[in-house]
Amino acid sequence: MTTSRDRDEVFLELTRSICPVCKQTVDAEVNARDGAVYLRKRCSEHGVFEARVYGDADMYVAAQRFNKPGTRPLQTQTEVVDGCPSDCGLCPEHKQHACLGIIEVNTGCNLDCPICFADSGSPRANGPDGYSITVDQCATMLDAFVAAEGEPEVVMLSGGEPTIHPDILAMVDLAQQRPIGAVNLNTNGVRLASDRAFAQELGARNRPGKSVNVYLQFDGLDAETHLALRGRDLRTIKQRALDNCAEAGLTVTLVAAVEKGLNEHEIGPIIRTGLVHPAVRSVAFQPVTHSGRHVEFDPLTRLTNSDVLHAIAEQLPQWFRTDDFFPVPCCAPTCRSITYLLTQGHPDDPDFGLVPIPRLLTVEDHLDYVANRVIPDPSIREALEKLWSASAFIGTATNDTRLRQVAEALDCVDACGVNLPEALADITENAFMIVVQDFLDPYTLNVRQLMKCCVEEITPDGRLIPFCAYNSVGYREQVRTEMSGIAVPNAVELAPLLTPTPYGSRKASR
Repeated sequence: MTTSRDRDEVFLELTRSICPVCKQTVDAEVNARDGAVYLRKRCSEHGVFEARVYGDADMYVAAQRFNKPGTRPLQTQTEVVDGCPSDCGLCPEHKQHACLGIIEVNTGCNLDCPICFADSGSPRANGPDGYSITVDQCATMLDAFVAAEGEPEVVMLSGGEPTIHPDILAMVDLAQQRPIGAVNLNTNGVRLASDRAFAQELGARNRPGKSVNVYLQFDGLDAETHLALRGRDLRTIKQRALDNCAEAGLTVTLVAAVEKGLNEHEIGPIIRTGLVHPAVRSVAFQPVTHSGRHVEFDPLTRLTNSDVLHAIAEQLPQWFRTDDFFPVPCCAPTCRSITYLLTQGHPDDPDFGLVPIPRLLTVEDHLDYVANRVIPDPSIREALEKLWSASAFIGTATNDTRLRQVAEALDCVDACGVNLPEALADITENAFMIVVQDFLDPYTLNVRQLMKCCVEEITPDGRLIPFCAYNSVGYREQVRTEMSGIAVPNAVELAPLLTPTPYGSRKASR
């Protein structure tokens, strides 16, 4: 007699993805088993692929309540022909505007890291498809961002390594001449460490309403971590860069790429380092994106957002619980989680105080978009939506304003050693932010999440392409092909632009 047998997994959703080999769009499903969440897909040519996308199934399901209705951009740039992810962007079917715009100013770098989702470095810069954008191209890209967003809160200048671009300060100036609140400079810190005058020039551009913030690559404190992820020991360089930023009055976010088996044990020490250094106001953890260059890995055991959250609570139990972090509602809620802290004193002092803001305010009541409940205070919801957003960076005028709004609603109960009235008197100095962000790659790409993406790459022809599509689908290769005139493998075809703007009229310098 034949008996039926139950499956060993729970089916959660049907979606679309890409084959990580040929990049063709394929059907995919998301399943939960053994307490974790996996994405499985089948390519007719290359077979079945499966990847771990969330290490805690309970947290994955609970996060779906924090899925805020999207906001339309003022403009879209491309038509819908083949559907997501083939028509970026942004196309009219995209579900969210751009909270954060990224401009990559070059492909060259002063490091050759073993991991680099952008596949940057000296071989790429000197190769036939390397490029740097011009000042005029940067202006065009900024104008495209403003046209789509009106008054964007923040733009990030990235690369390659943006600080080696000879016109990088002029590009900061261009951004500040437009209605853009803040400029983030995404850097490995090598020039900031060696060129104190450059740090001072950046600091001089940091003024009320037009802030300049440093997004500093900072993967850990062990030499082994630096050698594995960056190819050389950068610990002295990172410290010098931080000190020069502090002297110049620059706000810094420490940005750690976290790879399983390499540096997840350093998550707690990185937070402690950020709390100690006067320039650092936030820390961002990013599980390694396995596109471009990366170390060998197993998609079935890869590190995810929830793994980082559990590591924070396990490595710093005196300060954190996993429920101190809430999903970011503007994107797919499993993509990014954030918490804010109020701190008082130095972490090494016996009277140091630290309390996560979610312990003083019912964040869940305000950001749960599924439950049919009366919102306690619409103005607090609006403030929290700005704080729990991809555009949120401590040191910007918008974030400071929202922090002050939220401060008025905080409850003094369970303040964990923090003198709340004193801390709130200067909340912008006493607040600290921790972000955990897992970007999609060719193994984990999920169109349902991608369509809500609010972090966009701005291309020289004026498109805004979701960051995860840019790195996974073939858009990065497409841009390199168009900018250099050299065919790059895996480049997708150009999506139809609503207002055609040929690359050839604005060729990059090489």
